Amino acid sequence: MTFASWLLIIGVLLITMALFSTLLKRLPLSTAMLYLLAGLAMGPAGWAILTPDPLADAVLLERVTEVAVLISLFSVGLKLGLPLSNRHWLLPLRLAFVSMTLTVALTAVVGVLVLDLPLGAAILLGAILAPTDPVLASAVQVESSGDRDRLRFSLTSEGGLNDGAAFPFVMLGLGLLGLHDLGTLGWRWLAVDVVWATVGGLSIGAILGALIGRLVVYLRTRHKESVGLDEFLALGLIALAYGCAVLSQTYGFLAVFAAGIALQRVKEQSGMIHATGQTDEPASHATHADHASAYMMQAVRGFNEQIERIAELAVVLVVGALLPFASISAGAVGLLALLFLAIRPVSVWLGLAGAPVSPDQRMMIAWFGIRGIGSIYYLMYAIHHGLPTLLAGQIASVTLTAVAVSIMLHGISVRPMMHLYRKRKEVA
Repeated sequence: MTFASWLLIIGVLLITMALFSTLLKRLPLSTAMLYLLAGLAMGPAGWAILTPDPLADAVLLERVTEVAVLISLFSVGLKLGLPLSNRHWLLPLRLAFVSMTLTVALTAVVGVLVLDLPLGAAILLGAILAPTDPVLASAVQVESSGDRDRLRFSLTSEGGLNDGAAFPFVMLGLGLLGLHDLGTLGWRWLAVDVVWATVGGLSIGAILGALIGRLVVYLRTRHKESVGLDEFLALGLIALAYGCAVLSQTYGFLAVFAAGIALQRVKEQSGMIHATGQTDEPASHATHADHASAYMMQAVRGFNEQIERIAELAVVLVVGALLPFASISAGAVGLLALLFLAIRPVSVWLGLAGAPVSPDQRMMIAWFGIRGIGSIYYLMYAIHHGLPTLLAGQIASVTLTAVAVSIMLHGISVRPMMHLYRKRKEVA
């Protein structure tokens, strides 16, 4: 493949999606489904234009998916405008920590009993499959920063939180396989990988997001400086939060998610404009005291959503090309069926026991546990960090199949189910 050939393929894909985006919104299809099929056609099963290898190319694939997850987490953080004191936050916290822990545990049990995996590998598989995906769940995300719908807010926030909250279980699985130091009786894992890395990551991201946001608004409104280059601000804050968090031995994913929330809260705290952050003011009002923060947020969010779509295209294409490497067994089929039809629903129902959600919302949250880019990242992370080849092949097969099945099932069902949900909500 020459460079010109690659440009031709990418150009055709991008222009096709741009031309048919309106039509796709009327069909029970998602863009991720089309990317997946295009990747399959371009991979070894088709034209063999894309030939990634999950074992040989683990480092490169880890970096690509890592960047995609960071962009998506920052974008999700920018969309969540409800104050942290709002009780709506209790639902995603329970989903991201209680329900996800139950998902990991139940998946690990099935992995040991059905797939005959060692305990460490079973926990690792559970940690890889547990996180939900904020990128591929765009159709069920909040519609504005002030969106108070419990279903959309819970699924959006859960996708942002559990992509980082799964890391302790990944480290636990690697540790039980002898690939990570857990400390005597697991003290290091509990103190460093669970407590410090989680709390530290959230704190670092929140502090940096608030400081950078307030500094930019201050410079613009008081000194008419730092105007423009909001794209640099978005990418710079992602890189800064992630770099500081990782160098501090905390979770960069949580730091970037918290940075997005904190940056979005700068607008809210300044009390300058309505909750959605939308404004029709011209660019000259970027330095106006009443609109500077809202203008900054609109520019940052718009840019971040665009690169998020490009990252989704790149990663899902690669997932489609990787599918021929998935050699799925009958036991793995059973595990995936249980994951979507039993483990996720049971974990959600137990995690949200007593929560103020309607039966419709509870059912929808249980169904839309969409697996995607985060799972691929954790898979590549584990392979890069020494996962034995036999186990790597087995876990990769299950993970790739799970992501592909999730993209197809949830992609087909999301629009009809959300349409029905809106109608029932209006009637209620």
